[in-house]
Amino acid sequence: MIVTFCSSCELGEAGFADTFRPALADAAIAAEVRTTECMSGCTRRSTCAFRAAGKTAYLFGDLTAGDLPDLLTFARLYAASTDGNLDDARVLGALRMKAIARIPG
Repeated sequence: MIVTFCSSCELGEAGFADTFRPALADAAIAAEVRTTECMSGCTRRSTCAFRAAGKTAYLFGDLTAGDLPDLLTFARLYAASTDGNLDDARVLGALRMKAIARIPG
């Protein structure tokens, strides 16, 4: 799985990827964490994308550092899913309301 954070928004400028990376490792979730300039989610700033080969990709926005636990929950469920789809998004807490796009794999 690859997790990409926008580095142009508040969360990215604050170095959240450097907080997320070790949190994933502590949770034993294998992922490559990247940053990129402007993900064009400017109307819902502080974006993050999850993607993996053959899986549905997700784009989240309006993220804050307080979303860390929900992002870790999503990462764990996404990694365990065969196709990237979740049976029940309610376990994602506030993160489920921050989904911008779900892109078929």
